[in-house]
Amino acid sequence: MILLSLSKQKRLLKSIDFNRVFSNHYRVSNKKFSILGSLNKLGYPRLGCSISRKKIKLSNKRNNIKRLIRESFRLIQYKLISMDFVVVINQKNIHKQSNRDLIKALKNLWLRYC
Repeated sequence: MILLSLSKQKRLLKSIDFNRVFSNHYRVSNKKFSILGSLNKLGYPRLGCSISRKKIKLSNKRNNIKRLIRESFRLIQYKLISMDFVVVINQKNIHKQSNRDLIKALKNLWLRYC
Protein backbone atom coordinates (compact mmCIF):
# COMPACT_ATOMS: atom_id res chain seq x y z
CA MET A 1 0.00 0.00 0.00
CA ILE A 2 1.30 3.43 -0.94
CA LEU A 3 1.30 6.07 1.77
CA LEU A 4 0.08 9.35 0.28
CA SER A 5 0.89 11.76 3.06
CA LEU A 6 2.90 14.96 2.94
CA SER A 7 4.91 15.07 6.13
CA LYS A 8 7.08 17.96 7.23
CA GLN A 9 10.26 16.17 6.13
CA LYS A 10 8.99 16.20 2.54
CA ARG A 11 8.78 20.00 2.41
CA LEU A 12 11.48 22.57 1.81
CA LEU A 13 11.43 24.84 4.85
CA LYS A 14 14.87 26.45 5.07
CA SER A 15 16.19 29.18 2.82
CA ILE A 16 19.41 27.20 2.32
CA ASP A 17 17.41 24.45 0.58
CA PHE A 18 15.58 26.97 -1.61
CA ASN A 19 18.86 28.68 -2.56
CA ARG A 20 20.41 25.35 -3.55
CA VAL A 21 17.49 24.63 -5.87
CA PHE A 22 17.53 28.13 -7.38
CA SER A 23 21.29 28.04 -8.00
CA ASN A 24 21.51 24.56 -9.56
CA HIS A 25 18.28 23.35 -11.15
CA TYR A 26 16.49 21.65 -14.00
CA ARG A 27 13.49 23.65 -15.23
CA VAL A 28 10.20 22.37 -16.60
CA SER A 29 7.57 24.97 -17.38
CA ASN A 30 4.39 25.91 -19.16
CA LYS A 31 2.39 29.16 -19.31
CA LYS A 32 1.12 28.84 -15.75
CA PHE A 33 3.89 27.22 -13.67
CA SER A 34 7.60 26.47 -13.61
CA ILE A 35 8.97 23.59 -11.59
CA LEU A 36 12.63 23.80 -10.67
CA GLY A 37 14.26 20.57 -9.59
CA SER A 38 17.60 19.78 -8.01
CA LEU A 39 18.87 16.32 -7.12
CA ASN A 40 19.09 15.38 -3.44
CA LYS A 41 20.58 12.38 -1.63
CA LEU A 42 17.70 11.80 0.77
CA GLY A 43 15.90 9.09 -1.19
CA TYR A 44 12.58 10.94 -1.39
CA PRO A 45 11.35 14.10 -3.15
CA ARG A 46 10.71 17.37 -1.32
CA LEU A 47 8.54 20.34 -2.28
CA GLY A 48 8.72 24.09 -1.85
CA CYS A 49 6.47 26.86 -3.20
CA SER A 50 7.54 30.33 -4.20
CA ILE A 51 4.59 32.61 -4.92
CA SER A 52 5.21 36.33 -4.90
CA ARG A 53 2.80 39.07 -3.95
CA LYS A 54 3.48 40.73 -7.29
CA LYS A 55 1.81 37.83 -9.08
CA ILE A 56 -1.12 37.29 -6.66
CA LYS A 57 -2.08 40.16 -4.38
CA LEU A 58 -4.45 38.55 -1.88
CA SER A 59 -3.09 36.07 0.65
CA ASN A 60 -6.11 33.79 0.57
CA LYS A 61 -5.68 33.37 -3.20
CA ARG A 62 -1.95 32.63 -2.75
CA ASN A 63 -2.75 30.07 -0.05
CA ASN A 64 -5.31 28.38 -2.27
CA ILE A 65 -2.73 28.02 -5.05
CA LYS A 66 -0.24 26.58 -2.53
CA ARG A 67 -2.83 24.03 -1.40
CA LEU A 68 -3.38 22.94 -5.00
CA ILE A 69 0.38 22.61 -5.55
CA ARG A 70 0.85 20.55 -2.37
CA GLU A 71 -2.11 18.32 -3.23
CA SER A 72 -0.85 17.62 -6.75
CA PHE A 73 2.61 16.81 -5.32
CA ARG A 74 1.15 14.57 -2.62
CA LEU A 75 -0.69 12.45 -5.18
CA ILE A 76 2.31 11.93 -7.48
CA GLN A 77 5.25 11.92 -5.04
CA TYR A 78 5.74 8.14 -5.11
CA LYS A 79 6.47 8.30 -8.88
CA LEU A 80 9.03 11.11 -8.66
CA ILE A 81 12.78 10.69 -8.38
CA SER A 82 14.53 12.01 -5.28
CA MET A 83 14.79 15.72 -6.03
CA ASP A 84 14.05 18.99 -4.32
CA PHE A 85 11.32 20.84 -6.22
CA VAL A 86 10.31 24.49 -6.11
CA VAL A 87 7.13 25.53 -7.91
CA VAL A 88 7.06 29.10 -9.23
CA ILE A 89 4.11 30.90 -10.82
CA ASN A 90 4.66 32.35 -14.31
CA GLN A 91 1.31 34.01 -14.90
CA LYS A 92 -0.30 36.96 -13.18
CA ASN A 93 -3.86 36.46 -11.89
CA ILE A 94 -3.58 32.70 -12.16
CA HIS A 95 -6.10 32.42 -9.33
CA LYS A 96 -8.91 33.40 -11.73
CA GLN A 97 -8.60 30.09 -13.55
CA SER A 98 -10.45 26.98 -12.45
CA ASN A 99 -8.83 24.57 -10.02
CA ARG A 100 -9.29 21.74 -12.50
CA ASP A 101 -7.20 23.55 -15.13
CA LEU A 102 -4.45 24.34 -12.62
CA ILE A 103 -4.26 20.75 -11.37
CA LYS A 104 -4.13 19.47 -14.94
CA ALA A 105 -1.27 21.85 -15.79
CA LEU A 106 0.64 20.79 -12.68
CA LYS A 107 0.11 17.10 -13.38
CA ASN A 108 1.55 17.47 -16.88
CA LEU A 109 4.66 19.14 -15.43
CA TRP A 110 5.11 16.53 -12.68
CA LEU A 111 4.96 13.71 -15.23
CA ARG A 112 8.04 15.13 -16.96
CA TYR A 113 10.05 14.39 -13.79
CA CYS A 114 8.86 10.77 -13.49
